[in-house]
Amino acid sequence: MEYRVIKENDLFLLTDVNGNIPENHPYGLGLYSKDTRFLSKMELHINGEQPILLSSDGSENYAATILLTNPHMEKNGELKLWRESVEIERKRFIYDDVLYEGIKLKNYFPKRVNFTIELHMDVDFNDMFIVRGFQSGETGKRTGETIAGQSLSFHYQGADKLDRTTKIIWDKTAEEISKEGSVKFAFSLAHGQEEVLTVAIQPLVGHATEKEVLPTEEALKRLSASYVEWERSTSKIVTDLLPLQKLVDRGIDDIRVLLTDLGHGKFPVAGLPWFGVPFGRDSLIAALQMLAFNPAIAKGTLLTMAAQQGTKVDPWRDEQPGKIMHEIRFGELANTNQIPFTPYYGTIDATPLFLVLLTEYVKWTGDIDLFHELSDNVTAALHWIDQYGDRDGDLFLEYHQESSKGIANQGWKDSGDSIVHTNGEYAKTPIALSEVQGYVYQAKVGLAAIYELLHNKKDASRLKKQAEALRTAFEDAFWMEDSGYYAIALDEAKKQVGTITSNPGHVLFSEMLSEDRSKAVASKLLSEKMFSGYGIRTMGSGEAGYNPMSYHDGSIWPHDNSMILLGLSKLAYQEEAASVMEGLIKAAEHFEYDRLPELFCGYDSSMGKAVKYPVACSPQAWAAGTPLVFIQSLLGLFPDSLKKEIQLHPTLLPGMNILSAADIAIGKGHLSVTVTRSTAGLTVSIDKNTTGFDVMTKGNQGE
Repeated sequence: MEYRVIKENDLFLLTDVNGNIPENHPYGLGLYSKDTRFLSKMELHINGEQPILLSSDGSENYAATILLTNPHMEKNGELKLWRESVEIERKRFIYDDVLYEGIKLKNYFPKRVNFTIELHMDVDFNDMFIVRGFQSGETGKRTGETIAGQSLSFHYQGADKLDRTTKIIWDKTAEEISKEGSVKFAFSLAHGQEEVLTVAIQPLVGHATEKEVLPTEEALKRLSASYVEWERSTSKIVTDLLPLQKLVDRGIDDIRVLLTDLGHGKFPVAGLPWFGVPFGRDSLIAALQMLAFNPAIAKGTLLTMAAQQGTKVDPWRDEQPGKIMHEIRFGELANTNQIPFTPYYGTIDATPLFLVLLTEYVKWTGDIDLFHELSDNVTAALHWIDQYGDRDGDLFLEYHQESSKGIANQGWKDSGDSIVHTNGEYAKTPIALSEVQGYVYQAKVGLAAIYELLHNKKDASRLKKQAEALRTAFEDAFWMEDSGYYAIALDEAKKQVGTITSNPGHVLFSEMLSEDRSKAVASKLLSEKMFSGYGIRTMGSGEAGYNPMSYHDGSIWPHDNSMILLGLSKLAYQEEAASVMEGLIKAAEHFEYDRLPELFCGYDSSMGKAVKYPVACSPQAWAAGTPLVFIQSLLGLFPDSLKKEIQLHPTLLPGMNILSAADIAIGKGHLSVTVTRSTAGLTVSIDKNTTGFDVMTKGNQGE
């Protein structure tokens, strides 16, 4: 389904392309905050009829503009309103937890016209999980409506004893107001005259103070200023490869709209419309993708995750001490403990990814102060890895669902059919995933380097020994000699799950693999079996579980490719990395708004068009971050503040003659670099370096 979604901080609006919220729509359209639907119906009529859609633009994320007009209106031979007489422009945005909508009406009829505009609104205050059909349960009740001046409020008391209110105000005297939610306005416009009706809608929970409803121009000015500040603090990219430029610009804008602050700094929520909440794995990976563009996002993400780190053994939430959460929800069902998402901890990879992000953040920024601030969280996370994550002492992290309403598969491929043997049988838990072992290795090696800098030789030595033991055990347990590749996982019996998948590709970034086996992994990933021409599939074609239409068993996920790209570029597999980037850039041409979706089907590119997956979040944080990884990969950019070095191994894609990256934040300074192609090959120019670090350039001159 086509929809329009806008978001700012914790409030988002999901409508159809007309800007309406039809009641009982199967896609759950509405205005949402704190996992509650604060508007379940909103329809605009002119003279009691639906307007005709002319255009609908949701490309900006933070604002949507919808253009409509009236149908022909005649009754018993009397003209009420000639067709296309009135232009109706609906423009909406969100600022400071208030939804603003301006409805501009302009008369193009030669004479004065009289007509009414009606807004029909209602609220069910449903929890997000009820809207999506995932849960039912004990809920609260509506407690009435209030009409006061130019406002209408709907009230609800939840089963969690929290009062919830949706307050709607408008700036023109209404002809009629009903407690059922209908508000009618009369207009009389001369030829060429226009008038704007402004409506502001605000959700309120508990004893929350009403936000000031600003004049529309002022609210939009402040919102726009926040985007200007975001652009100012983010690295600037210029390339003559226009499709890549569009992807990067879109990715930066999408990450901005997904930013939320729960009091610990800004971090990206997973995606819209259904995952506008903190997600351990998704938020951590998106922040990792953003390091070359805005490392402050990583800091906000780390602090947010640390604030919710597990403290006790609670099977209902799959929680253990030191574990980083999977997902947190704030609605009525969560507040009454009818679902375990308060937060829920059923993820095997968020804890090592938390440590990976922290070590990579320190490499980029040199921010040892944050490391000290999080030292107790680091200790707790390491303890969880060794004591709880490794359930049987074999050095591998395994997952197993404890919660009755939890998630069975707890890696990033979390659907029930994603871990499947070559004979088509689903693997049984506890399951140890290949990529998770790579995350643990990378985390421990990275932490050891920081401890060495801090002269903590004891912990550094311990972590290095543990990492080496894990590396040896991984090679023995996961390598499949007959396939020349690694198993996706070990099942409950420590038997290899031998299906060829993308998961081992993540291990490249950890630098845990030998050179020969790294080459074997890179070769397999770019083989016809795995690479569709549009990207690397989640599962190889021809495998028992392969299905190009599936969620995790043959589809293509941009973020999955980005994690592989980080490894390919770090290990200087530039040809393979370039092929992956070219494929994804070609695929993006087939999707709306120059945007890579959460995922798409894994059909071969010989079909001539990338095939949409039926239901995919858009925008999605780690899909938005994928083009940003392209830039880091093309630059071969890997700084190390611990050594005060910056590694550069630049390349350009075919048809690309310039790549300029300005004001990349590294250490306490900035790096600007330009790569150009000429007949003599590639030239690398360091335009600015205020980092104080040495730039180690591996040039491709003479290419």
